[in-house]
Amino acid sequence: MIRSVVASLLLLTVSIVAVADGRGFLKLPSEARRFFRPAEEENREADGDDSVGTRWAVLIAGSNGYWNYRHQADICHAYQILKAGGLKDENIVVFMYDDIAYNEENPRKGIIINSPHGEDVYHGVPKDYTGDDVTANNLLAVILGDKSAVKGGSGKVVDSGPNDHIFIYYSDHGGPGVLGMPTSPYLYADELNAALKKKHAAGAYKSLVFYLEACESGSIFEGILPKDINIYATTASNAIESSWGTYCPGEYPSPPPEYETCLGDLYSIAWMEDSDIHNLRTESLKQQYNLVKDRTLNGNTAYGSHVMQYGDLELNADSLFMYMGTNPANENFTFVDEKSLKLSAPRRAVNQRDADLLHFWDKFRNAPEGSARKSEAQKQFTEAITHRTHLDNSIALVGKLLFGMEKGPEVLSSVRATGLPLVDDWSCLKSYVRAFETHCGSLSQYGMKHMRSIANICNAGISEERMAEASAQACPTFPSYSWSSLRGGFSA
Repeated sequence: MIRSVVASLLLLTVSIVAVADGRGFLKLPSEARRFFRPAEEENREADGDDSVGTRWAVLIAGSNGYWNYRHQADICHAYQILKAGGLKDENIVVFMYDDIAYNEENPRKGIIINSPHGEDVYHGVPKDYTGDDVTANNLLAVILGDKSAVKGGSGKVVDSGPNDHIFIYYSDHGGPGVLGMPTSPYLYADELNAALKKKHAAGAYKSLVFYLEACESGSIFEGILPKDINIYATTASNAIESSWGTYCPGEYPSPPPEYETCLGDLYSIAWMEDSDIHNLRTESLKQQYNLVKDRTLNGNTAYGSHVMQYGDLELNADSLFMYMGTNPANENFTFVDEKSLKLSAPRRAVNQRDADLLHFWDKFRNAPEGSARKSEAQKQFTEAITHRTHLDNSIALVGKLLFGMEKGPEVLSSVRATGLPLVDDWSCLKSYVRAFETHCGSLSQYGMKHMRSIANICNAGISEERMAEASAQACPTFPSYSWSSLRGGFSA
């Protein structure tokens, strides 16, 4: 009798296995999947998932401007994934400048898309912190659950407890040791990691996962994030390379022809398009990391970056479900292996720091001859190039004034050994950035690339007085246009 029952079960198992739509999933009828599900997962579903505590999420787009469309599109897409996964709006905190959906440049007013054939991802997104309320201080207060420190916005914070799971996703420009924000000051790595450590010390979560999209994003955690505070982080790039925009004009696949901007970022698109189609109960953080790593590298380093992982790597055995929930519509699509689920990568991508130039050029190219739009695009492109040249030359000259003509470039470009933080004294870095910006103008999004050079000046033991003198000599004046405005820089 027992043998007959076992045989019947085996036959049932074989009969229900099918590859769904050629996508490399095992398709199981929901009743059969529940039959083979572990008892603790059954109990979790019966209890409304209370056994994993409350899921919290913080989503941050750290930029503004239509040329940065992709960052807010990324965040809106992430919200849709979490919402479909069962997270409640009261537990999702969204930071976005909110100047894209109804921007005069947006060809589809009130709609934001994150892929060429994607649906609107803007609908329903909570506007917790928008405009000038998208600040580094508000972000840190929200993570810490400190309502008294929040200024403006909805006042919503991560009021989590010891059994809760937190997911944080940030998308924007970055540089060695720093993340951009649409308002000054920008966010430094030591400040973010200090907040995460404080959150752990307060016993305010069971585990925390951080997905970070930015250039040199590995430098935010490299040598700083502890391995014993129940935090697992992945980054779009290592500590010394750029991250990449995707679905950009002129690339393949490209956005609809009316769009003159990139729709998404390579790392972000990789993890979100993966999450869109999976039953996240059956996929681990590690499995997604491997998929995203392969897709983001893009088969070469010319149009891709090295996705990294930091912190408590044992947490990557957790299912994505613990942090993102899962879309019930995907419950029949079960994870098989990394190779069978590999998603195709775009053939080319655009360096994050060049995406604004691509937008201005595409805008100029498409505008009618003699139109105000064409003149505006030409002005934006020219000013951006002039600003870049000014910053590059100024930093190089500061290095030569401090270390000499031959040694200066060597000191500025040096990279510390893997495992070491960017700088020994973060206060030094911040004060030297202020000194440079005072005389040379805002580093801005592009100038973030020079943070390593300024950190190296600190590490070399140069005094603040000498740094200020060298900056003053290098920049007797600086351009007066918006790119150089100190209001858009690192300094408060």
